[in-house]
Amino acid sequence: MFPPDIIALRRYLGQGAKDRTISDARHSVSLTDMVEHSCLAGECNELSGRSVLLATSRQLFSALAMIELDGVARRMLLCPPDLDWERLQALVEQAGIDTIVTDRPLSGSRAGKCTIIGIDLPDRTDTRPTVDHATEWLMLTSGTSGLPKIVRHTLDGLAGAIIAEGPARHSDATWATFYDIRRYGGLQILLRAVIGGGSMVLSEPGETIAAHVERLRAGGVSHISGTPSHWRKLLMSGAAANFSPRYIRLSGEIADQAVLDSLAQAYPHASIGHAYASTEAGVGFSVDDGREGFPAHLIGRNRDGVEMKVVEGSLRIRSKRTARAYVGADAPPLADAEGFVDTGDIVELRGERYHFVGRRGGIINIGGLKVHPEEVEAVINRHACVRMSRARSRKSPITGAIVVADVILAGGTDEKRHEAIRAEILSQCKDGLAAWKVPAVIRFVERLEVTAAGKLARTDA
Repeated sequence: MFPPDIIALRRYLGQGAKDRTISDARHSVSLTDMVEHSCLAGECNELSGRSVLLATSRQLFSALAMIELDGVARRMLLCPPDLDWERLQALVEQAGIDTIVTDRPLSGSRAGKCTIIGIDLPDRTDTRPTVDHATEWLMLTSGTSGLPKIVRHTLDGLAGAIIAEGPARHSDATWATFYDIRRYGGLQILLRAVIGGGSMVLSEPGETIAAHVERLRAGGVSHISGTPSHWRKLLMSGAAANFSPRYIRLSGEIADQAVLDSLAQAYPHASIGHAYASTEAGVGFSVDDGREGFPAHLIGRNRDGVEMKVVEGSLRIRSKRTARAYVGADAPPLADAEGFVDTGDIVELRGERYHFVGRRGGIINIGGLKVHPEEVEAVINRHACVRMSRARSRKSPITGAIVVADVILAGGTDEKRHEAIRAEILSQCKDGLAAWKVPAVIRFVERLEVTAAGKLARTDA
């Protein structure tokens, strides 16, 4: 059934599958059911060799379709739910999509020349797909400005880190993630569940933190990941005490010491670490010592076959886990001539450890001097009363811009202490930052926006 040179997700569905499930707030599907039945309208083999867009409103439907179509479709483009149809149409053309799998009605004018395949759970049919294609997995970058790029991966690249550490390591785990599984970080957790022999509880769009945590607790979730912003939101919500995971991972943003320490205090019995990965560079490494940054000895060839170097402060990665290319006629090269992907993440060596400073594209220019907002936030977040912060720029007629900090304080902080706290934060910044990086304005706010990808929304004024 499986040609020897093809790795397909269905290889990993079998032993113990009856007791393994993927669930959301409405349905729970066993992996045995995934092997024996199809959620697609019509025979799965009709999609053999097709280029498929997975555009479902529910993550569960996307998860089932991914497992069913891997090794069958020529390529799959995973579409997060926050894309509007106009941008989606451009991506469909760019990726050469000929089939759309969806649980939503699409008019003929919207579908264009694509075949529409419905997806549902109640009437699942028997399925015996013929696996004979090494499917391309297409994913979108965050697209914070303009149309997102399409990145091409292979399953062996996506699953390389999981297989390297041993699929049986977390075989008794029930996984969850604050990410959407159609984004790189969330897909990694789905693959860990499927390949590693665990189960998974999916998040629901628009669900409150309290309701989500209650489902995680009821579902017996033991292993969970999210961005530092996701975790800060949870810690601020008051729902953290109702949840007791034993494995916590952070990725997608800089994990500063403040958030790592807060999680260690909230979950003293959990294994807490932060991983470095990106849609283009794949999984780089994981740090499990409870400290921000990463050991300098990781630069160079790692035992898992990941090679890293730092060029002009920017972290670069070469491995079999990186994406293969950007997709599209005018797509730029993804890697340099040596195969290194420039991550755009700026690092700085301090003693025997590299620390993440910020994104190259997120620099604030203060009279010609550079400020990474993440560096300012890391200092502000050290204050005992601070739960979350965002540094941004504001226009200035003198220097062109000034640094402004929006800060969320811990619940119950006495308003009478606000001025004293503001002065303490300012003093910390003066002690830990160059003069031009110190915020000119510190505002206390009730909330900070997080993007659909789980990252702190960064806007300038």
